[in-house]
Amino acid sequence: MAGILARDLPSWPLGDNATDTIIGGVHFNVTTLNHWNYTLYTGNWTLSNWSRCYLVDQPYTPPLLLNNGTFVNSTWCYLATQPSGPRANIGVGFAVAFALCLVFVLVNLTRHGKLYLPAEKRFYPIGRRWQWYWAIFICAAALIGLFTGIDVDRYRVVELPLVLNVFFWFLMNMGSLALVWESVRHWGSWMERQFIDPNPFVLQQTDRRGMFEFWLPLFFYLWWWLDFFLVIPRNWGAVELQRDPEQTITKAIPAATDVRFKIAPFLLFISWLTILVSLWHSVRHYEARNRGWLNRVIGFIRYVPFRFLLMIPLGLVVIAYQALAAWEFNYSPLKKDTNLVAMYVGGYVPALLLVIILCVSGFLRPNEDKDLIRQRRERGAELDRELGIQHKPAWWRRVRGEVGTGDVVRDQLYRNVREVGGGQRVQHVAEQRAANAEVASTTSNAFEMSSIHRAPSVASRTAPPPYTPAGKLNQRRADQTVQVAASLLFPNASSPSSHPAPTGNGSQDREPRTQPSGSYNRSSSTRSSVSITAPPQQIRSMLDV
Repeated sequence: MAGILARDLPSWPLGDNATDTIIGGVHFNVTTLNHWNYTLYTGNWTLSNWSRCYLVDQPYTPPLLLNNGTFVNSTWCYLATQPSGPRANIGVGFAVAFALCLVFVLVNLTRHGKLYLPAEKRFYPIGRRWQWYWAIFICAAALIGLFTGIDVDRYRVVELPLVLNVFFWFLMNMGSLALVWESVRHWGSWMERQFIDPNPFVLQQTDRRGMFEFWLPLFFYLWWWLDFFLVIPRNWGAVELQRDPEQTITKAIPAATDVRFKIAPFLLFISWLTILVSLWHSVRHYEARNRGWLNRVIGFIRYVPFRFLLMIPLGLVVIAYQALAAWEFNYSPLKKDTNLVAMYVGGYVPALLLVIILCVSGFLRPNEDKDLIRQRRERGAELDRELGIQHKPAWWRRVRGEVGTGDVVRDQLYRNVREVGGGQRVQHVAEQRAANAEVASTTSNAFEMSSIHRAPSVASRTAPPPYTPAGKLNQRRADQTVQVAASLLFPNASSPSSHPAPTGNGSQDREPRTQPSGSYNRSSSTRSSVSITAPPQQIRSMLDV
């Protein structure tokens, strides 16, 4: 134990003679003890020669001292042999509270970190999760520090548990301030996201406002990291030197109240002021503006979420207690027998309340993507009301039979028909015409007209052919063809033409002009005598048929 100073130490207890001493009811050789530089400390009943330390009170008194300076069945000083004290008991209670908060933090992280909209480059998903990450960091640091703080009371000689306890306490303080910052920063980002959602081009990212929001987080974390490098990287062994009152005064107190510990709270205070500036900036740009200083102050308090009215002062309490511990050692957690009320009320209660407030507000607030979907739906409904559009309920299409057929193109056509005023009747007619067109395409011949079918007789069991819709031109061609065929087959029948027969001399005996013998065109005469008396056609190729 290089840090133990042997000043004004009592002499060896008297034994049977000058070379004998009795410690804990066991006789030891004084000559051997002096030869190996052992010193007895009756304040905590330890025996040490600055390299080895043993407990010598009952029931830890070693039964035998060997000539080489070692003890038989000895107990090392740096073991948890004492019962847990009030510091450990209170710490276990706070550890349980932080463990419960950790569960709720994970639930809220899942609740608010889940995406229901595509990720945007302007608003990264990790931005909304940072506050929950810092809450997890606070709970983890508090749990480690509090559980290691149990052994602070159980160690008779101050050792590593005290260092671990205060090490993670400082990390917890830094995490608490980062939690407040990320909560405020993300609230401003959420306000910007709602502000530009109706029109993404209303705010630019390269203007003065956007650049201020870009540099402000860097400014905050600059001072935050400076505080980290002032507090964390150091020789923590000097804090352990509280094994003797004189040693505490000469070694521990100067190490626990040095200049670096005193400068660190001011750096955190600059970071805390940056949080206020960020909050003011968000209210100024994304909320309605008021005129006059008094109205602005009232509007600022009204626009700021209620959780920030609690979290920001608690962040200031964290900084204030760290500054108090840097100037007053009796209230510092670095002291073994410190004031427990000041330590837990000023050191752990603010961090615990910050996590609790964040969890409660997380359960009260919806997921941001869901809230943004709701706002878009409300804006759409408002626009529909302004345009006079009334949407039918979900069951309306099923009742009217307007259910998709599985064909995307056909469903789109039916939807277009319904939008211009059609309904089930138009859809039914369209389906019937489509079916008729398919039948007509399979039964069509080389002529551009409908096929001529024999009219079914009364005794026929077959159904008439389906009607094929055609234009007026095709209908006239079909009628003319029927008339020509009828005049050839039935020459004595009267012409179905409604025009009167021409009158005049020789009009009935006049023969039509015949084509030359080399022509293969069909005669336009409708008289059967011409076809009978005319010379037969000479077929030269299949094209004449």
